[in-house]
Amino acid sequence: MPRIKPDHGTITFFLASGVNRQMCRLATTFNTQKQAFSYLQKHRTEFERIARARLASGELEEGIVVLSML
Repeated sequence: MPRIKPDHGTITFFLASGVNRQMCRLATTFNTQKQAFSYLQKHRTEFERIARARLASGELEEGIVVLSML
């Protein structure tokens, strides 16, 4: 289940890659967890595509794939 940090408007989720799981962080402008989660679900396929590309190219911040709103 994705989690949100209310003070930063950030939601985290895990990207499955075989047996491995990669933590991803999505910065949002939403005020509630429900809004942020709904946005993530609506665009999940696109965020997973971007996250996989960043993971493959090694674009990580402290071991986390960092994403922003589309």
